[in-house]
Order: sequence, then structure tokens, then C-alpha cells
Amino acid sequence: MNPLTLTMFILSLGLGTTITFSSSHWLLAWMGLEINTIAITPLMIKQQHPRAVEATTKYFLTQATASALLLFASITNAWVTGQWSILEMENTTAITLVTLALALKLGLAPMHFWLPEVLQGLDLKTGLILSTWQKLAPFIILIQISPALNPHIMTTLALLSTLIGGWGGLNQTQLRKILAYSSIAHLGWMTIILHYSPNIAILNLLVYLIITSTIFLLFNLFNSTTINSISMMTTKNPIITPIMMMTLLSLGGLPPLTGFMPKWLILQELVYQELFLIATIMALSTLLSLFFYLRLTYATALTMTPNTMNMMTSWMTKNNLKLTLPITIPLATMILPLTPLFFYILQ
Repeated sequence: MNPLTLTMFILSLGLGTTITFSSSHWLLAWMGLEINTIAITPLMIKQQHPRAVEATTKYFLTQATASALLLFASITNAWVTGQWSILEMENTTAITLVTLALALKLGLAPMHFWLPEVLQGLDLKTGLILSTWQKLAPFIILIQISPALNPHIMTTLALLSTLIGGWGGLNQTQLRKILAYSSIAHLGWMTIILHYSPNIAILNLLVYLIITSTIFLLFNLFNSTTINSISMMTTKNPIITPIMMMTLLSLGGLPPLTGFMPKWLILQELVYQELFLIATIMALSTLLSLFFYLRLTYATALTMTPNTMNMMTSWMTKNNLKLTLPITIPLATMILPLTPLFFYILQ
């Protein structure tokens, strides 16, 4: 793709998200979401491959449906209340429709059906944008309307997301589908706490963005798309092997890594709210996700490729680490000791 054209689409992504972030009017927020959808569509189809075309078509139809539902809900709220402010959602039907529309845009279960198939058809760089940047605009709207949200609907969506995200990733061999189900499960954790503590939900989103970006960049470094292909990382660059292992375990939420911090704070807040059963289900559902993270860790660190290499390995000749990885890797694995500081800031 032409660099000028690529720059224009990336700037359009930033513009759409910024418009949604700064808007308090439903039409402006809807406009920002539409700009986001239109801007990423050419990036998804640039491969000129049937799978990319299929993924782009599914993504566009899904997002168009969600946008139409969101626009209908905002018009319904304006018809009943006489105003278009996002912060003044009073109609119960409109609130429910907005929740379902944003859940469809984010990929929350049971509206998750499109995310694994779409992510599987994309290259890793575009998949990174879809899994991180495209979550920001819908999630910020959810945060703005969080006081008006029905806690029972949000709890149902969150529990289904964590359970389906865990079960769905168990029998996958494609890394992009595994990361898609991982995204669904993490969105469930963000959703469960959204009504009770939006600040912790934002912290969870930031940690998820950092760790997921690190994983995608590491996979893209070696062009790994299947579980079998990541077993060659040790041969190509042995320094990456422990980094990949720690990042995967951090994404699974194991202490003493960064990914444990948001789960710790969320479970603590659920206990404060006396939601003991929900906290227990959420904690147990993490074991499902942890299984396929450990599976990837095993393939990365304890499995070696049967192929022999008769040439000098790449790690002996050049440094393959990109500029962003030395920044994201420490953030993705080593900021758990700062939890008291984050907890103080969130209060």
C-alpha cells in the first residue's frame, strides 16, 4: 500500500477515536465509530486474499449492524427524553439497545461470533489494531453510560464472555483465533467491574492493551501464526523465548507478572460488593484461559523444532527487536509491584 494512503487511513483511525472520546452527543459519537470502521476496512483488505476479503466483509456487516442499532437506540432516547446527551440516558429500552450494540462492536459474548473468524483472516499488524485500538471508542462510550447500565445485563455478558473466551480457545491451533478468544475473555473482566468501579475497568483495559500489543509484536517478529511455528523461536532467537513465556503467563494473569494486577483488583472489588458467587465463577473461568496460555508457553519454551539449521542463526548476526518491544515488554511483565500506587490513584 502507498505510504501516503496508509498514513491517511491511520490518521483517520486516530481521528475517529478522538471524536468519540471528546463527544457528549450521540450523533458525534456515532460519527467517530463510523470513521473508525471505514478507516480500518482498507487496511484489512490490503492483502488481496480471499480470507482477507471474507474477514473484511464479515467485519463491515457486523459493525454496520451495530452502528444502525446504536443510532436507533440514540434516536429512541432522544424521542422520549428530548435530548441527545450521552450522559443523560433515561429510557430503559434505549439503554438496553445501546448495551447490545456496543457489545456487538466489542465482541462480547454472545455477540462474539464474528471476532475469531475476522481476526483469523487478517495479518498480524492489522489484527493488532483490531484487538487494541478498535476497542477504545466503544469502551469509552460504555464508561460514560456506566451509571445507567443494567448491572444484571452487564454481569450476564461478562460471565458469558469469560466462560466462552476460555472454552473457545482450548482446541485452537491458530494463534490469531487464540488471541481472539483471549480478547473475549479479557473483555468479560472489564465488563464485570464497569458498573461498580469504572477506574479499575480502565486500568484493566490499559494493561490488556500493553500485553496484547507485546504478544502481537512478538508473533509478528517471527511471522508466527500457528502453535507449531512458535517452537522455532528458540532456534531463531533464544533471547525471545523467556520474554515470550513471561508475556504469555502475564496475559493469563499469573503472579508476579503484570497481568495479575487487574484481576486482583477486580476480585477485591467484587468481594467488597458482596458478589462472592460471581467472583468465584470469574476466578475459576481464568483457569480455562490459563490452560491455552500454558499450552503456548510449553510450545515456546519446552518444545524444539525437529528441523536442523546448517547456517548461522539470525540472533548471532543481527538484533531483531523493534523499537516498541523494549518499551512494552517491561510494562507487560514487571509493574505488579506498583499495584498499591495504582490502587491509590484509582481511589
